[in-house]
Amino acid sequence: MRLLLALAVVLVVSGCATVGKTEPNDPWEGMNRSIYAFNDAADKAVLQPVARGYNHLPQFMREGVGNFFANLDDVATALNNYLQGKPGQGTSDVGRVVVNSVFGIFGLWDVATPMGLEKHNEDFGQTLAVWGVNSGPYLVIPLLGPSTMRDAPARLVDPGWYLGYKLDNATISWSLWALNEVQIRAGLLKAETVLEQAALDRYSFIRDAWFSRRRSLVYDGSPPRVKEEE
Repeated sequence: MRLLLALAVVLVVSGCATVGKTEPNDPWEGMNRSIYAFNDAADKAVLQPVARGYNHLPQFMREGVGNFFANLDDVATALNNYLQGKPGQGTSDVGRVVVNSVFGIFGLWDVATPMGLEKHNEDFGQTLAVWGVNSGPYLVIPLLGPSTMRDAPARLVDPGWYLGYKLDNATISWSLWALNEVQIRAGLLKAETVLEQAALDRYSFIRDAWFSRRRSLVYDGSPPRVKEEE
């Protein structure tokens, strides 16, 4: 349930906002708000309670799970870095996967970061943006949360998904996906408090923060300035 990722943008929105503002592209706001309300209700009824229970597990177990999925994400990141014409970062990401898979025992321990192999964040939506594809209208996906008409289809063809989750055994594949969602959501429980305190309109706040965060990711944290309208 990628609704939980919307909460993560709250933590970075102030930094992203310094580059200026643009009018959010949200022509389907009525539909999006309805889907957002459904996602929020599902999150509160199901995912939040499970995430709170998950946080009662020993810390070393939770860290191991997080590192395991971060290692899978590095596969997608490496491929997308190559597709974006950044072979240096892509090779570094491959190094992370090899080191963490071998010496970190299938990625349960992150031994690559202390070795100086920096972790990056790339997906196929960012690759399309680098190739010149416009983000298109904002779109809230049922149970998955904020996206755009560019990023939503990109999920289906992102090479990391097929390498990391599309296993021969469907039960294992979906179990891994569900566990990843739970561990991410558990890590964002504290961020939700920030959202409650900061937003008068949660929908607009999350939407604007989402656009800012995606723009920052596309430009590797250094987006060009946008002139603010008077």
